[in-house]
Amino acid sequence: MTALDKLKQGNEEWVAEIKKSDPEFFDRLAEGQAPEVLWIGCSDSRVPVNQVTGAMPGSIFVQRNIANMVVNTDTNLLSVVFYAVKALKVKHIVICGHYGCGGVKAAMGNDSIGMIDSWLVNIKNVYQKHEKELEAISDENKRFDTFVELNVKEQVQNMAKIAFIQEEWAAGNTPSIHGWVFSLKEGKVVDLNYSIDSKDQLEEIYRYN
Repeated sequence: MTALDKLKQGNEEWVAEIKKSDPEFFDRLAEGQAPEVLWIGCSDSRVPVNQVTGAMPGSIFVQRNIANMVVNTDTNLLSVVFYAVKALKVKHIVICGHYGCGGVKAAMGNDSIGMIDSWLVNIKNVYQKHEKELEAISDENKRFDTFVELNVKEQVQNMAKIAFIQEEWAAGNTPSIHGWVFSLKEGKVVDLNYSIDSKDQLEEIYRYN
């Protein structure tokens, strides 16, 4: 059986299981979506959003890229976020990184990987910003984990710097932005307790009138 055949079989088994427990599930799913959460995660195949959170289809709006970055010139990401906050009216935005992230690891070194190098510059900028703190950590694995966490926090800030996010806050709407990290070794989500729900939590230069 090929890899694609396994996916098709898995789909058939999943559909049968869902219909067995909830015969009308797919009828409701086809009517539309009303997720309360936008998830910005890593493209890593080991972090499937709905599975690691136990969420059903329709409950999380998702955008994934290498190292869960919020690049403020990324029109793909901006389009997803705009639709999520303006049309779907999500209440929460979760930026979720993961320990052992290949993109973050690559950004810590100097090897050229090819076209991805341009993307890694965004992650390297985070390292440079926190270089003093990171270089003070002698244990390489601990430094790696800390970099993953710091990168998530920087992306939370980048999300808050988006003008139409601040526009929603000014109108008295959510969303609040949260930083999480997923542990591959434990299968658990770690809340970094780092959230932003107001432009007042940003430096003055990033606040829009």
